[in-house]
Amino acid sequence: MLLSSRPVDTEGRRRSTNFEDRGEGGGPVGAGAAPIALLSILARVLGIRGLLVLAGIAGLAYLFAPASVRHLLGGLLGGDSTSQREGTGGSTCAASPENTKACDFSRVVLASTEDVWTAQFGKGDLPGPTRDPGPYRPPTLVVFSDSVGTGGCGNATSAVGPFYCPSDRKLYIDPAFYQLMERRLRAPGDFAQAYVIAHEVGHHVQNLIGTNRIEKPGEDRNQRSVRLELQADCFAGVWGHTARSALAINDKDLADALNAAHAIGDDTLGHASPAEYTHGTSAQRMRWFRSGFDSGDPRSCDTFSIGRQAL
Repeated sequence: MLLSSRPVDTEGRRRSTNFEDRGEGGGPVGAGAAPIALLSILARVLGIRGLLVLAGIAGLAYLFAPASVRHLLGGLLGGDSTSQREGTGGSTCAASPENTKACDFSRVVLASTEDVWTAQFGKGDLPGPTRDPGPYRPPTLVVFSDSVGTGGCGNATSAVGPFYCPSDRKLYIDPAFYQLMERRLRAPGDFAQAYVIAHEVGHHVQNLIGTNRIEKPGEDRNQRSVRLELQADCFAGVWGHTARSALAINDKDLADALNAAHAIGDDTLGHASPAEYTHGTSAQRMRWFRSGFDSGDPRSCDTFSIGRQAL
């Protein structure tokens, strides 16, 4: 079902300056990790069926996959970047009116996440093993076209969708992906797009507070990944709760975000066995996003302190 949507009001809103426009093939590419590393990560994270699913839907199924999954698709080659540098293909944001709008909207949403998480880190009530993470250090959003080289997570193509690189603390997004969300995932609307950014920022928060380094005894990598992805969904909800008044978010916007969360659940994407799940079911993803959205409290997002059945 295609839910109704409306533009989120961005007039007069602050735009983040933590932003890079790389252009096509943006960022340098260095000599990189061996193919053995690729195969090792692939075997641990996806398995044969997971790889087939990933290939079959051109990466869209792994919109919010663990960073390791996305990076291996690009080749795991090293690189570095500097702020506001464009790639070899010119400006991504100026490539089309749609990209210009998407870039501007992304900067508004990123600025909003900065405000929300600066306040949350100031309170100090955060889940995670890092008792005092200090003040919030915002990530940089990198927009690119077609392919990109990161400063620590290798190369990636647009097909793998948005991702966060913990090594360089940057988010990577091809603005054209928003159009794919609407056409292929049937997840239209500005707030659904904002959910994408807020979710990836959620992974940045995990990097700062240490939950991305928690190992649960008796759980494999897929089960750990589910906990991470559901927590990032919940953190996206925390952002939505606080930003609700600033961005005039209404019930239709919330429906857009829940629709997007539903669209990328493991069961909706065709994973037959729960043992193969790396993201959580559609019901889980919607529930955890809603938990953060309703409470506005990051402590409600502690997916690592409960049993798997309670997820």
